Amino acid sequence: MRKLVYLAIAAMVFTACGSEKNSKEVQPGIKKALWGQKDNKQVDLYTLTNKNGIEVKISNYGGTVTAWIVPDKNGNKANILLGFDSLSGYMAPPPYFGALIGRYGNRIANGKFVLDKKQYQLATNNGKNHLHGGLKGFDKVVWDAVVVSDSVPSLILTYISKDGEEGYPGNLKVTVQYTLTENDELKIEYNAETDKATPVNLTQHNYYNLTGDPSNSILNHSLWIDADQYTPVDSGLIPTGEIKSVKSSPFDFTTATKIGARIDSVKGGYDHNWVLNRKDSSLQLVAAVTDSVSGRKLEVFTTEPGLQFYSGNFLDGSLKTSSGKPINQHTGLCLETQHFPNSPNQPNFPSTILLPGQKYHSVTKYKFSLNKN
Repeated sequence: MRKLVYLAIAAMVFTACGSEKNSKEVQPGIKKALWGQKDNKQVDLYTLTNKNGIEVKISNYGGTVTAWIVPDKNGNKANILLGFDSLSGYMAPPPYFGALIGRYGNRIANGKFVLDKKQYQLATNNGKNHLHGGLKGFDKVVWDAVVVSDSVPSLILTYISKDGEEGYPGNLKVTVQYTLTENDELKIEYNAETDKATPVNLTQHNYYNLTGDPSNSILNHSLWIDADQYTPVDSGLIPTGEIKSVKSSPFDFTTATKIGARIDSVKGGYDHNWVLNRKDSSLQLVAAVTDSVSGRKLEVFTTEPGLQFYSGNFLDGSLKTSSGKPINQHTGLCLETQHFPNSPNQPNFPSTILLPGQKYHSVTKYKFSLNKN
C-alpha cells in the first residue's frame, strides 16, 4: 500500500512562502525563487527553461520536480505532472509527487537484509516493509543546490546520507543532476559513493498526466514497455522472486496498449516491476506513453535494468491540487527506472550493493514530443 504513516512528520518544521514573485534569473535559462524553509534550511524553487519555451520547475526540497509545462498539439500549454504550487502542499505528505527517491527506491521485505553476514533493520513505513528510503528518505530532505548553464540549464543537487540513516550502513554521498535539454528531454544523472557496503537504488517519482488536467484519467493513455518479462508480487507488493513472461497476460505492453484495457484483470491495478529487454547497461529507449487527444508523448530512456509502472491506484481524492481539484484514482502514472524491488534479499536479481571505491552511476531521460496529426 502507498497510504503511508510518517511518524517523523510532526518533528519537521517548515515555513512556506508559497510564491514565485521573488523569482530571479541566476543563470541563462534558470530562475530561482525563495520557496520556504525546512529543517532550518532555505528551500528554493528553480525554473529551467529551454529555447523551445519548455519549463521544468524543481525544488531542492526532496529534489522534487513540481511542474513540467509543455504545449499540446494546438499550442496550449499545461503542466503534465501532478503536484502543488507551494511547499506546504508537499508536507501533507503526498505520495512522493515528483520526488527523488533513495537510499533505496521501492520495497525491501520486512525492512531487513543481510550484508557481509550482518543483518540490518531498516525503518518500516509500508506495513511491515520498507518503502522508498523509509520515514525520512531523500524525498524529505533539503539538498544542496548549484545551478549550471554552460549550454543548457542544469541543476546539481548533493546530499550526504549519514551512516545509520533510516538503518542503512555507510556514509553515502549522492549527486543528482537535472538537465533540460534543447530536445525537450529531462535528463537525470545519478552518482553516489560510499565508505561502507550498502544497497543503493535511486529513482525519480514524477506522476504524469499527459492531458495536462488532473481531472482526467490516465486509463486512456497508451503505453509501450520494451520488456518480455516482469516480476510478480505478493499481497504486500514484494516480488516473489519469480521472473515471468508477460505473454498472454495483462502485463504485456510490448505493443502499445491503453492502460485501462486490461487493468481490471490486475488486482489493485498496476504497481509492478518490468524486466527490461537489454544486453548491456547503455542508455536505451525502454518505454513510451502517449495521449491521443492532446498529442503529447513521453519516451523513457535509461541505463537501468527495470521499470516500475504504477497506475496511481492509491490516489483517492483526499489530496487536492493547488487549484482545488481532487486528485482521484488513476489520474497520474509513474514510470520509475530502477533496479528490482527487494533485490538485497533476492540473489537472482541484479545486485544493488555499492562497495567502497566503486562509483554508482545511472542515467535516465524523459523525452517530450508532439504528434500533431
